[in-house]
Amino acid sequence: MRKCYFDHAATNPLHPQVFDAMIPFLKEDFGNPMSVYDLGIRAKMAIENARTQVASLINAKPSEIIFTSSGAEANNFALRGIALARQNEGKHIIVSKMEHHSILNSARFLEKMGFAVTYLPVDKYGLIDPDIVKKSITKETTLISIIHASSEVGIIEPIKEIAMVAKEKGIIFHTDAVAAAGNISVDVKELNVDLLSMAAHQFYGPKGAGALYVREGLRIVPLIYGGIQENGRRAGTENVPAIVGMGKAAELAKAELSARMGSVKKLRDRLVDGILKVENVYLTGHPTDRLPGHASFCVEYIEGEAMLLLLAARGIYSASGSACSSKALKASPVLLAMGIPASLAQGSIVFTLGTDNSDDDIKYLLNEFLQVITRLREISPYAKGWGVWRKVDNVFRKSNGPFYKPQECW
Repeated sequence: MRKCYFDHAATNPLHPQVFDAMIPFLKEDFGNPMSVYDLGIRAKMAIENARTQVASLINAKPSEIIFTSSGAEANNFALRGIALARQNEGKHIIVSKMEHHSILNSARFLEKMGFAVTYLPVDKYGLIDPDIVKKSITKETTLISIIHASSEVGIIEPIKEIAMVAKEKGIIFHTDAVAAAGNISVDVKELNVDLLSMAAHQFYGPKGAGALYVREGLRIVPLIYGGIQENGRRAGTENVPAIVGMGKAAELAKAELSARMGSVKKLRDRLVDGILKVENVYLTGHPTDRLPGHASFCVEYIEGEAMLLLLAARGIYSASGSACSSKALKASPVLLAMGIPASLAQGSIVFTLGTDNSDDDIKYLLNEFLQVITRLREISPYAKGWGVWRKVDNVFRKSNGPFYKPQECW
């Protein structure tokens, strides 16, 4: 059976050159970077080289990069570290309803600590209006965090414009660029951001490696206390192989970015055109202002989990919602924030492409997707009209079954 991986937003395979770069630090160069002898010195030099490589990917200074265990840790670090560092100046932060759970749950944690949080609305595409950001700012606002690009619907937010609003008011601005860094051009100076999160496995690096860019001179409270690693800002013995892998992956992403973007965009456009030929399937997110390898849809009358399972049985691996929420068996908060009804949001399906995908993969997916949708609709009570509310004698009555929501909610 053919195997086609269309879930690159969840994670990516390790680039062969990244694997080769990591191997020495899993074997002979195993030293602790804090040690003063040669084994430790080689490990420390490898970390600093990786710091330079990661900084170069986003046009930052090496000293502005703090290595973390993941993008989620970087997001927690940014929100909690800045909020606590500046709480004497104000206890109000702004995030959007499009954010990853690591941002939203950090915001909820801060609310329990007495902070006020504004959750910004979005339009039908998932876009955040800079004017709404501006209107949400108060005298107590010390931090704004807006996602750069959504791994769930692919939308690319107007980060530069929002950062400008923050700068005009003297407010610290953070962006979660986990889905963006290494996949599209990201320049911290051009975007004018103060903090930026990223994760290695999003651009063919290892899992368990992330980084937080912190603008030079910005004070941040550590998330993890202990030793003096990462210049005293993030304690714990460094995961040298993973950090080296992230550095190499960043170097490759920068060198190959244009070619990668062109390749996956061509395949994505073909995929979107083919999927939208299926009846009652809708594209989610903006049709053009989106990640080049990202295609997301809602399919009427069908559960997303059912599509995932049948596609996986045919060797096609995809997602329904974000990688951190696809097992929650409930409508995606991101899709609901975009105004998509809960019943339709349950039919979410996401295909994210990578450098390993081909034209033949797209052809196979389009053929199998149609068969899966046809089969699921044959057995779907929704597709057969069960539970549909119709107006009879000025009274709404259900046809057939008693368990489904009104059609007006679809």
